[in-house]
Amino acid sequence: MSDNTSSLIYDWNIQDNPSEKQSRFSTTFYCETLRDGIQSPSVTDPTIDEKKHLLELADAIGIHHIDIGLPGAGKRATSDCIMLAKHAKDRNLSIQLGCAARTHVNDIEAVIEVSQQAGIAIEIMAFIGSSPIRHYTENWDMDIMIERTQTAIALGVKNNLPVTYVTEDTTRSDPEMLSTLFEHAINTGAHRLCVCDTVGHSTPQGVSKLLTWTRDFLDNKGYHHIGIDWHGHNDRGLGVINSIVAIDSGADRCHGTALGIGERVGNAALDQILVNLYLLGKLPSGYDLSKLTTWCHATSQATNIDIHPQYPLVGSDAFRTATGVHASAIIKAEKKGEQWLADRIYSGVPAETFGLHQIIEIGHYSGESNVVYWLEKHGYDIDPSLVTALLDHAKKGSRVLSNHEIETLIEQHNKPS
Repeated sequence: MSDNTSSLIYDWNIQDNPSEKQSRFSTTFYCETLRDGIQSPSVTDPTIDEKKHLLELADAIGIHHIDIGLPGAGKRATSDCIMLAKHAKDRNLSIQLGCAARTHVNDIEAVIEVSQQAGIAIEIMAFIGSSPIRHYTENWDMDIMIERTQTAIALGVKNNLPVTYVTEDTTRSDPEMLSTLFEHAINTGAHRLCVCDTVGHSTPQGVSKLLTWTRDFLDNKGYHHIGIDWHGHNDRGLGVINSIVAIDSGADRCHGTALGIGERVGNAALDQILVNLYLLGKLPSGYDLSKLTTWCHATSQATNIDIHPQYPLVGSDAFRTATGVHASAIIKAEKKGEQWLADRIYSGVPAETFGLHQIIEIGHYSGESNVVYWLEKHGYDIDPSLVTALLDHAKKGSRVLSNHEIETLIEQHNKPS
């Protein structure tokens, strides 16, 4: 049987009538792991060598853009950004670099310095809070907002650097404020707008409304060349689905971090976004998703953030079962000689596609087939009395047996009486 789901899986996920507002541009992705990701209070700031490695892995996956830091944060941040930019240039990486910056002259000048020191173009991600709650807290008025917006963007454009205008907390900002800020930003030279769910406020319906409004605003003003970014956080647990809805609703560049690391409960998980778009048939060509697991584990190690066992794709339990009925079905599928089938009978994500495989363990919910399978995979003869002994032992426990425990039990069973 070929890798064709149509005859065995009815897929309700397929859209019969894709949204008319879906972006006319090709979707790209912007990795925030080295900037927004490492702002998490639980993260250990990676060493410069670890940052270089993560930069290379993002490039190897095929991610088009990456934020290498906020150089305006201080000397160390500036130094790291310069070294990363030089590394990307020296290694001739394809990934395009960006740096975050407040709409302050000092921050914009810091990005310019990184660009000049490294001899490589750096996209400026110039951000300013746009919601009424932020304005009230900061005592900002519209004149201040416009002046900071124009000054920051004009300085970047003067130095021949692309500028994306980032409105923080866009999902809690009113259309009148956004219209005014967007128009001044574009007329000053911003080539993209970044729509942000900074505090993870939005629902999928809210994302759709906001992105549709933004695309309509640009089209009605004749700004057809202006791109739209989506930057989401995960406070409501909606980071991934909101990102997919944003792409369907007009965003042509989507932000995220490896493992979803970031402030509070984190950013939208870029690894999960890529997996879902691939499975939906919406991921553009040119990505090597077999590198995703390496990227995620490298991020975990570099930031000292453990991966939850049930985290999608890369968690230790992602393709692991000890339940008898599940294991039995996987084993039957494998016996048909179809790894394709075994990968899908009890999984919505095909392990083999990402360089992984199904794992069957022995535990208190296991059946005889689990034990037989484990013994065969580990090169042991199938002795019915041994199978019974292992299963009986597992049934008396409350967890999955480790390989060491099973091997010890086998040795004890095989000892001469």
